Amino acid sequence: MSSDSLIEQNQNIDLLRFATAGSVDDGKSTLIGRLLYDSKSIFEDQLNTIRTFSRAHRNQEIDYSLVTDGLKSEREQGITIDVAYRFFSTPKRRFIIADTPGHEQYTRNMATGASNASLALILVDARNGVVTQTKRHSFISSLLGIRNFVVAVNKMDLVDYSEEVFDNIVNEFNAFADKLSDESVYYIPISALKGDNVIERSENMPWYKGSTLLDYLENVNVSGGRNLVEFRFPVQYVNWGGGDDFRGYCGTIASGVIHKGDKVRVLPSGKTSKISRIVTYDGDLDYAFAPMAVTLCLEDDIDISRGDTIAKVDDLPGIAGSLEANVVWMDSTPLEIGKDYFIKHTTSTVKGNFEEVVHEFDPDDISMKSSEFLGLNGIGKVKIELKSPIFADIYSENRATGSFIVIDPLTNQTAAAGMITKYKQVSPDKACKAVKARIITYTGDKKEEAKVNYDRLSMHGTHCIYVDDDLLQETLCKGVPMDSVKYTEMIDDLCKIATRSGVSVVVCSDHLSS
Repeated sequence: MSSDSLIEQNQNIDLLRFATAGSVDDGKSTLIGRLLYDSKSIFEDQLNTIRTFSRAHRNQEIDYSLVTDGLKSEREQGITIDVAYRFFSTPKRRFIIADTPGHEQYTRNMATGASNASLALILVDARNGVVTQTKRHSFISSLLGIRNFVVAVNKMDLVDYSEEVFDNIVNEFNAFADKLSDESVYYIPISALKGDNVIERSENMPWYKGSTLLDYLENVNVSGGRNLVEFRFPVQYVNWGGGDDFRGYCGTIASGVIHKGDKVRVLPSGKTSKISRIVTYDGDLDYAFAPMAVTLCLEDDIDISRGDTIAKVDDLPGIAGSLEANVVWMDSTPLEIGKDYFIKHTTSTVKGNFEEVVHEFDPDDISMKSSEFLGLNGIGKVKIELKSPIFADIYSENRATGSFIVIDPLTNQTAAAGMITKYKQVSPDKACKAVKARIITYTGDKKEEAKVNYDRLSMHGTHCIYVDDDLLQETLCKGVPMDSVKYTEMIDDLCKIATRSGVSVVVCSDHLSS
């Protein structure tokens, strides 16, 4: 497929990603189930299974929430725990839905589901109005850059389809939304269980003159979206296959557009080259754009590895040595000032520690309060000092390179999701020195490949040393059995000494620590 036809195909497909949000029991899963059912987007065998379960365990003909609540524990408890993704389409649009949980303890799952959405579908129980979890989910959606909200006031059948109840909720949410960023909010009174104003207009609410939910979703003009201006390509891995002398850099385009022949700069090395090929499974392209997964080939032989970033020469990301960011804390263990965490940003992972909680947000009114830490589901602005720089953008300008996750090194649990609001720039020299030193490992049967890579790195200016078992047995580890713990520890110590001095190590051995 040619690049022209590929671009044309993607331009002709209108895809809307949206996420549900709101408090527990507001009816998110039931609404999505009703939407899929009425649009005939459920397979017959799945529908039969749902009907059987509904009759046996729910005492009703069909429980629409079971369409998305696929986990056994979800069906047993009647709640949503994990994010359920569903796809459906109409003649006007394609949709990907992230049905997210409403329970406070699963707020991290809600944030995950909303992270790639362009629209937030906020559910409000007409009997309860706007509650704290409604506000928390709306605020998180706003922090994640979502600017299109549709507030579905659900269970109108349980309040006699009262216009007054609907108007009160509209006024209450408007008062809260005024404190957020420039969101566009649309209100629809519905009954997910009965189908009122979901696909067909309800005769029970003649006072409502607006769109049905499906009509709104089909026609809404979604603002924002992917950044197609700033080209950012975080390298995932280097592909040495595909024929003689082939070397390509694989990854997903985070933002922007790239053409064959474009001049690019590789970070952190700062070296420049031109794009010689854009390789995909379907063949070479003349140009590609976010979020396509491609392999880029360069005209010049440059030392590039996972975690490096390729950008256009005249439009580079910032080199961030410290961050100021909004974070959603997702760990039951509170944030600890001064503790080292892993900061995973695009394809690179660096160490960093929290210097300060600038303030914590109160989700009820978006007010800021003083705090020394963030606990589970806490939302706040923090300052982070990085041990090695990253190549980043402000989140509001580029969601792909302006976001990161925090990992606790002791438990390997995701502790937080972050959105960069400001960063302190460091010099390119510091970035190069901080990122360059690394350990490149090979097994014993790949000795020739290891030597070739070492020669290539040295020729292109990388400060590195080469060691293998034969060399170690002649020198540093002479007389030490290769299958001993001491032998492994000596290799590890050598690598630590070298990398801490800014020197990379190409090591070929079958006796490396895991």
